Amino acid sequence: MNTLEPKAGERVRDVQFTEDAISVDLFDGRTITVPLAWYPRLLHASKEQLQNWKIAGAGYGIHWPDIDEDLNSQGLLQGAPAPRKATKAA
Repeated sequence: MNTLEPKAGERVRDVQFTEDAISVDLFDGRTITVPLAWYPRLLHASKEQLQNWKIAGAGYGIHWPDIDEDLNSQGLLQGAPAPRKATKAA
C-alpha cells in the first residue's frame, strides 16, 4: 500500500485571507490558494475569527479554535474541499 507521508517542507509557515480565498504558505516556498467557499466555516467566520489561527498537527495543520475548524497541508495540496453534508431525499 502506498501512503503519502507529509514532507518537512509541507509544514505551514503562514496563512492569509482575501475576501474570497485562503492562501497558505509552506516552508518549501509554495503557496496554496483555494476558495473560501470550499470551507463553509471559514467562509462564514468573522475577520477576527479567521485571524485567530494556530499551527497544529506537528506543523502540518491549521486550527481555528473560535470556529472549531481544522485544515492540513496535505488536504490543501490535494485540492480537497470540506466534505458536504448529506441531504435527505424529499
